[in-house]
Amino acid sequence: MIEGMRVLALSHFVQGPAASQYLADLGADVVKVEPPAGSWERRAGSAGIRVAGHSVTHLSVNRNKRSLAVDLKHPDAQAVLRPLIERADVLMENYRGGALDRLGFGYDAVRAIKPDIVYASATGWGSRGPMAGRPGVDLLVQARSGLAAATGSAGRPGAAGTPVVDHHGAALLAMGVLAAYARRLVTGEGTRVEASLLGAGLDLQAESLALFHSGRRTAADLDRPAELACWAIDAPYGIYPLRDGGSVAIAISGPMDGFGAALGEPALDAFDPVARRERRDEYVALLRPVLAALSFDEVAARLGPGGFWFERVAGYDDLAADPQIVAEGLFTEVDAGPERATVLRHPVRYDGELPAVRRSPAGLGEHSVEVLAEAGLDPAVIAGFVASGAVVDGGAGAGAGAAGRSGGASGSGAAGDGAAGAPRDRATGAPGDRATGATGATGAAGAAGAAGDGAAGVAGDRARAAGPVAQ
Repeated sequence: MIEGMRVLALSHFVQGPAASQYLADLGADVVKVEPPAGSWERRAGSAGIRVAGHSVTHLSVNRNKRSLAVDLKHPDAQAVLRPLIERADVLMENYRGGALDRLGFGYDAVRAIKPDIVYASATGWGSRGPMAGRPGVDLLVQARSGLAAATGSAGRPGAAGTPVVDHHGAALLAMGVLAAYARRLVTGEGTRVEASLLGAGLDLQAESLALFHSGRRTAADLDRPAELACWAIDAPYGIYPLRDGGSVAIAISGPMDGFGAALGEPALDAFDPVARRERRDEYVALLRPVLAALSFDEVAARLGPGGFWFERVAGYDDLAADPQIVAEGLFTEVDAGPERATVLRHPVRYDGELPAVRRSPAGLGEHSVEVLAEAGLDPAVIAGFVASGAVVDGGAGAGAGAAGRSGGASGSGAAGDGAAGAPRDRATGAPGDRATGATGATGAAGAAGAAGDGAAGVAGDRARAAGPVAQ
């Protein structure tokens, strides 16, 4: 759909890579520019979960891309990336504010090379205000945006359970890029696109926040029984435990007439919509034991014929075999060396079809030589960049990356994705994702984003508050 779009993605963690993956799924030629040690999600990832040594976090957000490994701190980095910038339509980045400016790849420097560039940045808290330079990761934004307070109950805020802000932030960043690209096609003008996790966290609550502030509500209005899912929607809207150990979600399906009678508790029908809102504690106290005495099948038999809206609460282990999810084709597998990893597909259909997984997540630097050659660089010049350590050729003599697999370490000895990557990091004194300034083959790990940049404020996700980056 957007096969003509060329994207340089200087991004890591989850938000940035997921955003560029949306574009790659739609056909954009996305080149992931990462440091010689590999981006954080490649080297570390979440929960320590790996398939055949490859980080599943990396596998989940980097399909349909090519990989170029460049040391952004190397004196030749400008010469390496300039021809790519000249050909690019879009540059995406989620480094700590000012990091790329110091390395010569900030907005002004890139725009001087390519005046009509779409330069898209994602930060934690935005580029203005007192928190602009502070670390901004998913959980902190859930806390600061009010999402944790609205998700939990009075005196006990609760996180969403998965990094929803990261993924919504990725979708918003991709949307911003697409809008700017459409403008560029019409006007020929570039655009500075800025997205933030803070904006994403608030946007997730657009209706709720409008209701709260326009309705002059207070914190007391958010206080509700634990079963109720949302402070602004009338009871019984929520999740209730059942006798069989499962739970049922019950939504509002109109006036709810006959709901109580269907469950065998006519007293519930004495509550009109206003009463279900204003006396919700009383209503839930009446409903709770009724549902606790029933199994899901019994609930379905009683509520189904009346057209009431309800659903079984599924666990993650139920999803792969869920007939609706299977019918929609939303899970797929990608290569991970000799094994396969299960990931989600692009979630939107176009003319009835989901975008294809054309390329499994690439090995580190797998396409370095290919990408530079396409940009017009002479083979001898490319070889010189590889020899100097400015570029890692992850495709040289490697059997692990040629088919688009993730994490193949190359003959150059660059850190790959897993077993190859971890020892390399340890050898340079950069444990895990806390690399803070190793030079040479892993020189970008400190300032150019292998690790600590997210900790220092990249609009990523769960980066640890670790070492200084690009100071």
